[in-house]
Amino acid sequence: MYLPAHSEETDPEAIADLIATFPLATIVAQTDDGLIANPVPLLRVSDELLVGHVAKANPMHEVMRDGQAVMAIFNGADSYISPNWYPSKAIDHSQVPTWNYETVQMHGTIAFQHDEKAKRAVVGRLTKAFEGRTNGARAWKMSDAPADYMASNLAGIVAFEISVTRVLAKSKFGQNKAIDDFANVTREMEARDQPRLAQRMADKFDGLSEG
Repeated sequence: MYLPAHSEETDPEAIADLIATFPLATIVAQTDDGLIANPVPLLRVSDELLVGHVAKANPMHEVMRDGQAVMAIFNGADSYISPNWYPSKAIDHSQVPTWNYETVQMHGTIAFQHDEKAKRAVVGRLTKAFEGRTNGARAWKMSDAPADYMASNLAGIVAFEISVTRVLAKSKFGQNKAIDDFANVTREMEARDQPRLAQRMADKFDGLSEG
């Protein structure tokens, strides 16, 4: 990933927040069958570990071997940026369109788990995390489903872990722009129903202002 210094995201909390807020990652790997990519919800258990599962019918677990190098890409908020939003454009017209976005790439190795205990543990972790934040005290639990139905569903998946070896994160918000230009684009994001980008840019603006 092209990563200019002004766009590199180094804040661990910002990286963790993006992964938690946008858990649907794209897992990419080079295999004997060529380059493959699969969208899969992932849970970050620790700084070094991601977990998830795929359908048993998905050939991903067959064309990837245990220990295969993979990359999980998490994409956050993004938006087109018009040159008209830069106050400096009215002075010398020296602005062009661009795109603001945030993304995290996690490199690592994958290991698949086929036993029911491991699959039940992964589904339990995912359910607790995503159901908990969605429904709170009314969260669905695995025990809510009939035992035979749950066993049948578990038989139809393959669990996996990704051991993370490298993390690259980018918050391209126009930090290289003049303060007035950056501030006005931040306001445009808020006005155009991009609350996450607006807030993330506002946080960066505080840092730029202090600098």
